Formats: sequence, C-alpha cells, structure tokens
Amino acid sequence: MNIRPLLVLAWACALPLSTHAIELVPRGAFVQGGIADHDTYSATAGLIWPWSWRYEALGGELTAITEAYASHWSGRGVGDRVSFTQLGLVPLLRYRFAQGRSDWFLEAGIGISVMDRIYRTSDKQFSTRFNFVDVAGVGRSFGAQRRQELSLRIAHISNADIKKPNPGENFLQLRYAALF
Repeated sequence: MNIRPLLVLAWACALPLSTHAIELVPRGAFVQGGIADHDTYSATAGLIWPWSWRYEALGGELTAITEAYASHWSGRGVGDRVSFTQLGLVPLLRYRFAQGRSDWFLEAGIGISVMDRIYRTSDKQFSTRFNFVDVAGVGRSFGAQRRQELSLRIAHISNADIKKPNPGENFLQLRYAALF
C-alpha cells in the first residue's frame, strides 16, 4: 500500500489546526485563470486565511496561508466542450525576500480537492474525483500596505497514484488577490 497519499492528506488537514493557525474569518479573496494542455481552461474564485506564524530563514521570511476555492474547468470533449467543478483547500508556505520587506515572494503548497464528477476529456481521464493539488508560484505584492498581489503559478492536480489511470493535469495560472 502506498502510504504517501495518506500522509499528505493528514498533513493538509492538520495544518490549519496548529496553534499558530488561522482565524475563521477570511482575510482576503482571489480570482485566477488557468490554461492546460489540449485546450483545457479553468476559472477560479477563492478565499484566503493568512496565518500568524512567521519564521526567518535564508535572509528572508517564511509565512503561511490557507486558501479555499471553487474552480470551473472547461475541456474539449468528444465533439463538445465539457465542464467540471472543483472545490479545493490548499495550505501554502510563502517565502518573502529581504527579511520579509520585499514585495516579491515565492510560494508552494500541497492540498486536496474534489470534483463534481470524474474528469474526462477527449485526451485525458482521471480515475477519481478526489485529487491532490500541488502548487508552486512567484508573485509580487503592491498597493497600500501590500494588500494586493499578482502571481504566476503552476498547479498539478492528480490522485498521487491512489488509483490508475492517473494522468494528472497541469495548469499555468495567473492570479490576482486582495487582502481585506
């Protein structure tokens, strides 16, 4: 039995329970659009919960956020376009340069998602509705008190070999976020 997916799931679920975790009221919102191979697109809206946790490392500052989102996928089916809805929860670590003073940041995280049905297009077929979401990105904060962000992300969605086939889907995403 491959225990890696169970450990990742446990980690993703336990992170928000930390003593330095998040408030229940969201502190921001975001929208993002994504493209994947074979004419697949996504449009996403979500909420952000920044953590109070901070850690100095490598001349910068590590922080964390949790995001919850709803995403609409549109892919090329056999003859027509097909649509899917995805709900996700992703905790992310964020590294900000210059002891946290830089407007630039890197971020990465692993979360979970579920789709309204199994993703099937003319080119790909998932085997499960439940999937993991791996995210890596670079972004820049701007505006008053750095409360707005623009970032470019790569997201990989797959079931981590829980069940075959597991082709996964890779999205290049452009994201705008605003903190309240």
